[in-house]
Amino acid sequence: MCPAPGTATEQDAEEAESRTGRICELIDRVLVQKAMGTYESAVAITLSFFLKMYLQEHRMGVLLGPDGLLRIQPRQVRVPDVSFVSWERLGSRRLADYPILPVAPDLAVQVLSAGNTAAELDRKLREYFAAGVRLVWYIDPQTRMASSYTGVEQCDVIAEDGSLRGEPVLPGFELSLRRLFAEAVGA
Repeated sequence: MCPAPGTATEQDAEEAESRTGRICELIDRVLVQKAMGTYESAVAITLSFFLKMYLQEHRMGVLLGPDGLLRIQPRQVRVPDVSFVSWERLGSRRLADYPILPVAPDLAVQVLSAGNTAAELDRKLREYFAAGVRLVWYIDPQTRMASSYTGVEQCDVIAEDGSLRGEPVLPGFELSLRRLFAEAVGA
């Protein structure tokens, strides 16, 4: 394996896609491949569409997709499926050409797939909030439910007939899960 586990750097994470064709996170100096299935990708891009529409009216920051590398802690690079970084957090109204954005997002979204484990999701959640993330959404396309976290222990479980809400990060943003899943499959 190149680089050997325990020796990977941020530069290795930056170069992983061009070298291997795969996006990788950097976790404890190990490159971890980010996997996403077709349906999960459709859900992530559909959610991104609705968030982008909101952000066109509320110019608050930048939206990143599933290849937006974020340094959430020293030597810890995460790649949420969708993330939002406010201009306030970024420190300017301009997105510089960073290979790895040097801040944690305000909102991190993970669209769950079969390969995600409970331990992995718990670790991500703890790391996100330790880094200053203010809102985390875990969206499960299989159960058509979501979990909205405003803290490690503060979670609202949202059924298919409920809605994702953007408070405290995206005031007034609301999206029905039923609509999200229907739009993702083109129904």
